[in-house]
Amino acid sequence: MAHAAPASRRMITQRRRPDVFGPRIHIAVKVGLPVVLGLVYGFWAAANQRHGGPITGWNLLFGFVTALVFAVLFAAVCALAPLLPRELHALCWFVFSGCAVGFLYSQTGASVFSSSGLGLLVGAGVLAMVFYRYYTHEDASGRRIG
Repeated sequence: MAHAAPASRRMITQRRRPDVFGPRIHIAVKVGLPVVLGLVYGFWAAANQRHGGPITGWNLLFGFVTALVFAVLFAAVCALAPLLPRELHALCWFVFSGCAVGFLYSQTGASVFSSSGLGLLVGAGVLAMVFYRYYTHEDASGRRIG
């Protein structure tokens, strides 16, 4: 009866995930994702602000400025947060997502308390999710496991 040869220790420890996409795709996503998400966020904020009314020049300006600010902040969080320890990395995403959702909700005419409450609630969910992910996928010094 034939059996498979046992894997060497070196083969087990050097197992890497294959890089499916090339470097050009990674650069395109790194640049394109903040732009696309920023445009969607800006359109959503402008639509919330006008309450279904007509589109005006000020509404377009508000949407594009909101899109620009969101895209810049999203790119900054994506670039700087991985350099932080996992607790601060998760906290950075908590602040970003909570502020983003709270601002969107405030454009509907909701009170400051309900906007802040919804932002804190969504941010807390994001904090729990990303902290769990970083805690289970990184060692204590911040290097990826596996």
